[in-house]
Amino acid sequence: MILGYSTLADLARLRRGVRRMRVSSWDRTGGNDDFVTLAPGEARTIADLSGPGCIRHLWMTMESREPAWPRRIVLRAWWDGEAAPSVEAPIGDFFGIGHGIVKNYTSLPLQMSPEDGRAFNCWFPMPFATQARLEVTNEAHSDLYLYFYADYAAYGPEATVELAQDYARFHAQWRRQNPVDGWADLSRRGDEAFLAQTWRTPNLDGAGNYVILEATGKGHYVGCHLDVDCFQRQLCDWWGEGDDMIFIDGEALPSMVGTGSEDYFCHAWGMHAKGYPYTGTSLHEHDPDNPGRHKCTSYRFHIEDPVHFTESLKVTIEHGHANLQNNDYSSTAYWYQTEPHAPFPPLPDAVARRPRPDLR
Repeated sequence: MILGYSTLADLARLRRGVRRMRVSSWDRTGGNDDFVTLAPGEARTIADLSGPGCIRHLWMTMESREPAWPRRIVLRAWWDGEAAPSVEAPIGDFFGIGHGIVKNYTSLPLQMSPEDGRAFNCWFPMPFATQARLEVTNEAHSDLYLYFYADYAAYGPEATVELAQDYARFHAQWRRQNPVDGWADLSRRGDEAFLAQTWRTPNLDGAGNYVILEATGKGHYVGCHLDVDCFQRQLCDWWGEGDDMIFIDGEALPSMVGTGSEDYFCHAWGMHAKGYPYTGTSLHEHDPDNPGRHKCTSYRFHIEDPVHFTESLKVTIEHGHANLQNNDYSSTAYWYQTEPHAPFPPLPDAVARRPRPDLR
């Protein structure tokens, strides 16, 4: 149980064969320029660690003159010499909020704080047997000034077999569909008979759902955040009437079906601007000049209730009841699995990752 001592009750227990380590952006001259500068287009390896070990904490803050820069900077991570990264996401999204913004919020594994969300923290454990490599890419048009810590535990060689056999690898993946493919006939808004028929439209097999994650292999899903820019008033004035549907090990029909988007994120009767350790809405904003438009980031972390799979997993959610709505959906999924993992969808370029042009 080399990773098993993290609760308050276990703080007094002696750790054997563990050494706490750190790589950071500290100024090697002894001065106070404790950052690294990434030119436009530059990719920089910020940590290249030899195993066995486990990254226990990431902290970052950065400065960029670019609009929506959290969507233009990309974080990637590779474990144990793999060819394709197991982590690939815009850096703001990786740390928990979409839409190319930063904002104060706190959850158990991820946090932006303490003022204007400028300090990013991640406590997801990231074990590795032989190597861990973290890379940041600046896809903005101006220099990036990056401060970072990667705090990790280094274990003795006896831990190599346990890390290789008993611990899955951490994964994070960003996706976007802008817009999703809805079928609502907006010309019939206000037609009560049509609206009643719409609410009876079935979707039992998840066809057309927004896909948060598709994975193959063995592991467990530990959560996501979903970012919705609801830019057009439709039959339903908000986006939350979409059910989550999770397909485990190749199921034709999902064995886990929810009752509404707000319910999956552990809200009720709408989304609320509240945050808790495992669930919450970290961004809940409305446009006063367009009552039908708002943007939202909501998170659900399956820390106490991970979703296990032995062959494959598909995590989806409807965009409005039975996928009636057209809106901008993006998400970051977090999970652990054995390697190799399935190829990720190609990450869209920085222009395609931008918030919608009419987003203020």
